[in-house]
Amino acid sequence: MELLNLKINNILMLENYRRLHNGIIQQMVYNIVNYNESYAKDRYDSYGELSNYMSFLRYGYIKGLVNFNSILDIGYGNGDFLDVCKRTTRCYGHDISGYPIPEGCVFLDFNECLEIPIDVVTFFDSLEHFEDIEFVKKLNTKFVVISVPECHYFSDEWFKEWKHRRPDEHLYHFNKESLKDFMLEMGFELVQFSNVEDIIRDNGHAYSNILTGFFKNNK
Repeated sequence: MELLNLKINNILMLENYRRLHNGIIQQMVYNIVNYNESYAKDRYDSYGELSNYMSFLRYGYIKGLVNFNSILDIGYGNGDFLDVCKRTTRCYGHDISGYPIPEGCVFLDFNECLEIPIDVVTFFDSLEHFEDIEFVKKLNTKFVVISVPECHYFSDEWFKEWKHRRPDEHLYHFNKESLKDFMLEMGFELVQFSNVEDIIRDNGHAYSNILTGFFKNNK
């Protein structure tokens, strides 16, 4: 294991990428994508019924770990996850696309996301899109749930061809160690990691595809 870690730490990063002190891989220069309503519709509505399956899976995963009375989904996409949650809890959401939030849920602007007390804040396929991710430390919440593509970084060639690299959209890439260390810096302690979304989002390889982390506020 030590030899493997040494090999990974000494990989020459692809041009325009760097490894941060906590192990996160960051794209340095980028042209940010226009995340408008058309983007959200084309991206998320194309999943069809799979989006509903994923929403119930995510809800069940969280509910199996903690009881909550309020939830905030940052980067709610087409709102399918909030549609599931609103049946049992107060729901809030934030997204920059302009895609309408589901009826019965409350849209929050970015500053309100940091101020309003929330039991659980979720980032499903969204944290890696932010230009500055350190705002997480300002969240007024008991728990944070994050799902991101799991970046194993087997080699530069693997990373170059990796379907989740998506230059200019995915500005940050995480593995278990880097996500855990980042969240600890933000004031949140790891409860557990899971690859539960691979039930639906299996990549057809021997390695895991989507990493989900459940964290509790330790501030």
